[in-house]
Order: sequence, then structure tokens, then C-alpha cells
Amino acid sequence: MRRLLYISTSRTPILPEQLDRILRVSRANNAAVGVTGLLVVGGRRFLQALEGPDDAVRATYERIRADPRHFAAVILADQAITERTFSAWSMGYQPGAPLTGEGKIADDVAALVAPIADSTLRGYFSGFAQTQAAA
Repeated sequence: MRRLLYISTSRTPILPEQLDRILRVSRANNAAVGVTGLLVVGGRRFLQALEGPDDAVRATYERIRADPRHFAAVILADQAITERTFSAWSMGYQPGAPLTGEGKIADDVAALVAPIADSTLRGYFSGFAQTQAAA
């Protein structure tokens, strides 16, 4: 089993309807091949963790990387894992707006990733959210 974490940038601003469609299709595709993960979107930036069978994770990332809507996809971490962190989500998602309507994206993401045991993985998501909150 593998976990791959990457960051990328959308070539154009993503409208909410487009993002909803991307999430719907991604969740169906991921569930079909046993991939789970978490996506955090801030402005035109995407930070995503994919986890599951090695071949499925690599194929999913390559499909994303080849998507002409993205550029500058950079793998931040790619490692073998024995246990999933995002087992309940075919694609968990955190929007660039607060979940509660009262906090900031950084607070919402921090609460979302607090249970993650891997401090480096938790730090990537928290740092990304803090950067987006400051933008």
C-alpha cells in the first residue's frame, strides 16, 4: 500500500460547480480502485493525499498530472504505508472557506487533520491551510 502527497495549481480559477463535478467523478473513480485520500483546495492550489494499492495510487496521480487543467504538480511525499490514514474517505474534501462559517480555513483544516498520527503529513495540510488563510 502507498501514500502519495502532491500539490498542484489550476490553470484557471475553479468554479464551485466544476469542483463539485471533479469531486463526484474522483470519488467514484477512487472507490472503484480502492484509493482513499484528502483534498484541500485554496484558491487555485490543490493539496491532496492519495492512498491505497501502489498501482492504483500511481495511476490516479498520473491521471491527475496529465489533466490539462493542472500544472506544476509536485510530489511532496511518496511512501509505502501499512495502514491508511484516510480509510473512511474515497476523497475527503476541505473547501477554501470555513466549515463552520465562524473560523478560518486554517482552524478547520487543523481540526480535520488533528487525529493524523504522522506529524509530517499533518504539518503539510496545516501549513498549506495557514498559507491559504494568509492569502
